Amino acid sequence: MIEVKDLEKTYPGTGRVLAGVSFTVPDGQIVGILGRNGVGKTTLLKRMAGILRGKGSVLYDGQPPEKCAEEIAYLSGEGSFFPEMTAWEYADFLCAFYPRFDRGRFAKLLSFFELDLYRNQRAGTLSRGQKTRLELAAGFSKGARWLLLDEPFAGKDVFSRKDFLKLMTAGLLHGETILLSTHDIEEAENIFDRVILLRYGGIQADLPAEEWQESGRSLSDIYAEELGYDPSRYRKFF
Repeated sequence: MIEVKDLEKTYPGTGRVLAGVSFTVPDGQIVGILGRNGVGKTTLLKRMAGILRGKGSVLYDGQPPEKCAEEIAYLSGEGSFFPEMTAWEYADFLCAFYPRFDRGRFAKLLSFFELDLYRNQRAGTLSRGQKTRLELAAGFSKGARWLLLDEPFAGKDVFSRKDFLKLMTAGLLHGETILLSTHDIEEAENIFDRVILLRYGGIQADLPAEEWQESGRSLSDIYAEELGYDPSRYRKFF
């Protein structure tokens, strides 16, 4: 179980980004972390991964992130590879930190993401989309129990996004827990067990999937309502 309690984060010159964020995530859930740009989604996931420091606590089965780092995989478009590394050098690097890193799975994912031809090319020379796919292949080969995915669809076309969602849900092996930050709500809503909506640095809503499924409304509609989006707002410009 993941326990997040009273997280706060303030950046100099920007102000407070997270303010008293608390929630728990049982093992095996896929949770959407949603919200408009700038509300703290990336900050929340980095704080949960132990990359950022701040007030409050994050516990994984009672342990802080630094005590179970090999069980946590944080994935983003930024990547954790060095630009001069090839895909296989990156795999060697990760083996030193993740005892359950699966090279066979990594090779299959490189093939799935059509990176076979680039496996000996330095990561820094890859396109943005290719770097993202390399990071996803590595992240899903680490054998981690907790996966924190920050906009994993960046730089991916619609067909690649659909393929990735199918791969992600079908490829879970041991009851992994996933927190997924994304703006592609319509494509991802069917995989979520629950969504957490962030607004102004806090939690606006924490909704189980049953809430929108039983209501007959789409997650996009609920998202717009909870965040106060006015679809006719553009008319005020004219």
